[in-house]
Amino acid sequence: MLLSFFLLTLLWHETGTWGLKNGILHNSIWLEQAAGVYHRESRKGKYQLTFKEAKVVCNFEGGTLANNEQLALAQRIGFHVCAAGWLAGGKVGYPIVKPGANCGHGKTGVIDYGYRVNKTELWDAYCYNPHAKQCGGVLTDPERIIKSPNYPDEYEHQQICYWHIRLKYKQHIHLRFLDFDVEDDPSCFSDYLEVYDSYDDLLGLVGRFCGNKLPSDIISTGNVMTLKFLSDSSVTGKGFQIVYKAINPTVPDSTIGTEDTTIQ
Repeated sequence: MLLSFFLLTLLWHETGTWGLKNGILHNSIWLEQAAGVYHRESRKGKYQLTFKEAKVVCNFEGGTLANNEQLALAQRIGFHVCAAGWLAGGKVGYPIVKPGANCGHGKTGVIDYGYRVNKTELWDAYCYNPHAKQCGGVLTDPERIIKSPNYPDEYEHQQICYWHIRLKYKQHIHLRFLDFDVEDDPSCFSDYLEVYDSYDDLLGLVGRFCGNKLPSDIISTGNVMTLKFLSDSSVTGKGFQIVYKAINPTVPDSTIGTEDTTIQ
């Protein structure tokens, strides 16, 4: 781990491939995947996992609970989730990149709750698997196409994917749905896509979407946006294809292109 951190630090100094660059909190998707850390929550929702259950969730996907050093390394290359989760050894914490009053008490880094004596406390989980192909990622390009896993084939059961879009300061994000087919139910409780006009999935919910009707275009109020996709263990669908494009305040928005620069 120390060697990995040294190499990433050297890469940062040599190339500036992560950190603040040109007004963007810049993240290479390769670097984020190399960190191998990702967030998971219970199928029942946020903060529903005991320590034992959190280990099972990570092991089911071929991983283990992340340790504090692994989470800290992921945070340094832009991993930001405003939800506390179990870590290896029975610790609880979460990574914060952008300080805020509602999460992290204005601090950045790993917010550490320490070792928990009561292992039946309910939290989320932070898993570690550098070889896993996790859906989602941190997107900083001015234009991207986002696809659900396996699109245009059906997505899999029991998936939770996060896409965090982070553009230059003062830019806005124009989100357009090109295709949409997610299991339909009246309340969108089974499979759904949520869009947040914020850095995470705590504030700024724009809408929860399911079925096969194309949602309307969405324009962010700032330079960040979060998409969360969840599927249960029953019916699946074809999934979705979405394109986003940066809008500069001084440049009129033009037609969004369809170049297939895909993130799953």
